[in-house]
Amino acid sequence: MNTTLLTKTAFIYSTNRMKKTLIVLFCWVGSFCASAQQHLTEHVFLITTDGFLYSTAVLESRGLMKRKGFPESYDRRRLVKFVADVKSGEEEVTAPIYSHLIYDIIPDQAQTIRQPDIMIVEGLNVLQIGIGNVEPSPVFVSDYFDFSIYVDADEEHIKRWYVERFLTLRRTAFRDPVSYFHRYASLSDAEARQKVEARMHELSA
Repeated sequence: MNTTLLTKTAFIYSTNRMKKTLIVLFCWVGSFCASAQQHLTEHVFLITTDGFLYSTAVLESRGLMKRKGFPESYDRRRLVKFVADVKSGEEEVTAPIYSHLIYDIIPDQAQTIRQPDIMIVEGLNVLQIGIGNVEPSPVFVSDYFDFSIYVDADEEHIKRWYVERFLTLRRTAFRDPVSYFHRYASLSDAEARQKVEARMHELSA
């Protein structure tokens, strides 16, 4: 196995067309998620939780840049409301758009979802993201899912994928001057490996 795969699928089914089917897809490998998109139709919509991250400005002001991707870095209330609105059959729902190039939410842009029969929500932390501090019943995105399948991955595969991905991006996307990570484009292989391994250590600390 030369790629990492971590998926989790949650499925909601209803014979009532006003109550939409939601599928939640968790994956480490971008190509796996991309391959899923190739099979979508006009009645199936894919949304990523990246769009519900707080903006870089907000994360920096709260000291959360190193926690980006963890539950506290998401606008959980907005994500829960979005999923609830789609599930309940709202005629039109909008979601923010995230750019991996600039590593931030794109200002003044949104994608519109119009009553899909099936919506796929792709993201690692969906089942961890809740809102409210009042126990015992905060609202979680997972409240809208009633069936889940989890496929784990070996930690070594995850680490190897993470390093290989960073090295590939250093030779490609990071070379774009607009890229948030443009400063890494000039790193040598050894320097790039050192940088990404240090980042992995921070994440696992």
